[in-house]
Amino acid sequence: MENKAKITLYGLSMSTCTQRVIAALTEKGLSFKLVSIDFAGGEHKSKNYLEEKNPFGVIPVLIDENGFKVYESRAICRYLETQYKGKGAELIPTKDAKAQGLFEQAASTEISYFDPYASGIVFERVFKKMKGQGEADETKVAEYKKQLNTNLDVYEKILSKQPYLAGETFTLADLFHLPYGAWLVKLGEGNFFESRPHVKQWWDKITARVSWKTVQAME
Repeated sequence: MENKAKITLYGLSMSTCTQRVIAALTEKGLSFKLVSIDFAGGEHKSKNYLEEKNPFGVIPVLIDENGFKVYESRAICRYLETQYKGKGAELIPTKDAKAQGLFEQAASTEISYFDPYASGIVFERVFKKMKGQGEADETKVAEYKKQLNTNLDVYEKILSKQPYLAGETFTLADLFHLPYGAWLVKLGEGNFFESRPHVKQWWDKITARVSWKTVQAME
């Protein structure tokens, strides 16, 4: 993105949580500057980073043009939608309480029934070794896969009645699935999506969006 952008995102293009925010920024049509954090050098745990960026020492962190700082990827995405309402795609429906309630229900579904199991599989198979914590615990992987399959069977029922998790339109609730869902596919676990026709239709639609293709091009 252009260097003169007034929104600054601290993170890494390969980071799942950073990817969530990049996708949201792209959906909103917002230019930004991505500042890569030196993970290998421990920059995210430095005194300066902990004091000025994120006290938990993780990424991403967004600093808006008005100087406002916010961390936690889902919180950043919600902030961007609220702060830049009317720009780009509407990612949180606010036409009435029911629409917003259904969005929050769908967003809660992702963080409760998808993320713990998808991220668990990816951690065991990829990030565990990268962090020097040993080989994958395949017993844990099997447990995560079993629960995720059970939960995606429920997704199939939901998506047989509507195209997106919150209803008729794409929202942040759908977008939040993209980084870890893509990792599952990379790991040869695409059957989670492919074996369920309505889930497959949904997954094909959300991964075909320009915002996600933009994220993939930055990896």
